[in-house]
Amino acid sequence: MSEKEPTPVTVRILDKEYFVACPPDERQDLLDSAEYLNKKMREVRDTGKIVGADRIAVMAALNMANELLRLRRQDTELQGNTTGRVKHMRERVEGALQRTRQLDL
Repeated sequence: MSEKEPTPVTVRILDKEYFVACPPDERQDLLDSAEYLNKKMREVRDTGKIVGADRIAVMAALNMANELLRLRRQDTELQGNTTGRVKHMRERVEGALQRTRQLDL
């Protein structure tokens, strides 16, 4: 069996077992993802407002998609802020170097 060949992994979500084929090097990520999904689905189920595994799964997926989009926006904002700060610092360094060159003349 190849090191990259998918192997079956059992995950448990809302007390139901699922078998998923997964490359060995992604096994832990799959288990972590399943654990996170299980947690989110339990949170939705425990509110008591939504009944049925399919509806619980959809609501959990919507909540997780919302989290992902919010984190992506924050990441984009942080990248923009970092880029602006780096540009400002570079301009200050270049200005200081220019003044130093003028003093050397």
